[in-house]
Amino acid sequence: MRSVTKDNITDVFMNYFGPDTDPRLREILQSLVTHLHNFARETNLTHAEWRKGIEFLEWAGDISDKERHEFVLLSDVLGLSSLVDMLHSHPEGTSSSVLGPFHITGSPPLPIGGDLRGDFKEQVLLAQGVVRDMGGNPIEGAELDIWQTAPNGLYSSQDPDQDTYSFHGIQTTGADGRYAFTSVKPVSYTVPSDGPVGDILRASGRHPWRPSHLHYIVTAPGFRPLVTEIFPDDDPYLDEDTVFGVRDDLVMTYVEKPAGSFPADGFDLSGKVDGPYLLADFDLVLVRE
Repeated sequence: MRSVTKDNITDVFMNYFGPDTDPRLREILQSLVTHLHNFARETNLTHAEWRKGIEFLEWAGDISDKERHEFVLLSDVLGLSSLVDMLHSHPEGTSSSVLGPFHITGSPPLPIGGDLRGDFKEQVLLAQGVVRDMGGNPIEGAELDIWQTAPNGLYSSQDPDQDTYSFHGIQTTGADGRYAFTSVKPVSYTVPSDGPVGDILRASGRHPWRPSHLHYIVTAPGFRPLVTEIFPDDDPYLDEDTVFGVRDDLVMTYVEKPAGSFPADGFDLSGKVDGPYLLADFDLVLVRE
């Protein structure tokens, strides 16, 4: 079409699709372009602003690698990741929460009762619970991909002083659906702010802090995969998570247990914990496909 104008360019775009275009792809692209065009019209977007946006995207691509996913981080701080999570969470299952940019694949197996704490000397955290269905039945063979920050607030992929799979493990439930491991209490931390996402946060007067949390990806045959996090109720950033990941049902309480009460068997650290320790007891509910 020769007579393209600011008023008809969106309609012209809609007519450029070929007859064999996948219907879902057509729906998504048409909606995306409609919103983009309306955004440009509503804001009267200038050439300089358009160029700045392109530079921002190019920078996000340049700074990303296999360990840093700046586009995921951008989606997180804009609330898009959490919105997609909430659109597809089932009200009777455990809520989804953001995957985040620091998940790595290939974590080693972690037996029930295994330890992630390693040589770190901070207070022991015992995290446990049951993976079950919406009827309350335990799920055998559920796989939990577990990861968290070290006490310095860094994930292993950010910290050259940590082993690749420090504070990472994959645990598989038995017939009782139970998961259990020892670690240390995760800490609040800042998302990376030395790139384009940091510029967005500073320009909008926002901080980069996240409340402390444990990450889980839970999969089981016949059930929807669950990507989630659990948060302690005493974290100072619980109500202002910069990536909007907190949900009411994901908030738990660390219970301080007295010295001498650590389980006598079933854990790698059994017989090695003399002082008080923290307990995080949290069940995970999966939704059937």
